[in-house]
Amino acid sequence: FENKKKKKEKAVKRCVGRILSASESNKGEQEQEHYYSPSEEWGKIILVMMIGGGRSSSSSTTATAAGGTWVSTTSVSTSGKRIQREMSELNVDPPPHCSAGPKGDNLYHWVATIIGPPGTPYQGGIFFLDITFPSDYPFKPPKVVVFKTRIYHCNVDAAGNLSLDILKDSWSPALTVTKVLTAIKSIFTNPDPYNPHVSGIARLYLTDKAKHDEIAAEWTLRFAK
Repeated sequence: FENKKKKKEKAVKRCVGRILSASESNKGEQEQEHYYSPSEEWGKIILVMMIGGGRSSSSSTTATAAGGTWVSTTSVSTSGKRIQREMSELNVDPPPHCSAGPKGDNLYHWVATIIGPPGTPYQGGIFFLDITFPSDYPFKPPKVVVFKTRIYHCNVDAAGNLSLDILKDSWSPALTVTKVLTAIKSIFTNPDPYNPHVSGIARLYLTDKAKHDEIAAEWTLRFAK
């Protein structure tokens, strides 16, 4: 049995290696270290899911593949129970073009994906985001929501940060991560050039939308597919 398990792990790692190698050609072109390609992240997710996610039944914490520490799901706080409930609801009824879930066993660190909506220059692109929940969630909003895929958008800065009222003054404990994803997805179809993170992109959007959309589509093809 042990030999079969080792063979399975080796086979999975070879498969993931091929996925990761496909992303290597893009790494030299990426100007920000925090960005990664869709194939790179899917490789990491597949590795965690197929090998078992690193869960340990004999410990209150588990080590991540990167050597960090995961929050145990065997002893869950009030905030953790709320996050688990939202995760179940999201799995049953996800918003269109969106998905999200914990990264490995870390209930407070999620990876989300948004598929670029049809009829936009982001159409068909796979955009990854990191979402981190505070320990006092839902009384405080998710504290880190960052695009990990490069996107040409006036409301997303070079580091992947975006500004949404729902994550600031408009936050309410009644809101959920599903509503957060829906709000983020809305910027794909309805950018706000009057409150931009990148003034140059906002200016182009207002003065030459056709050119703006052309560049946004090029970025989508280059970084999100």
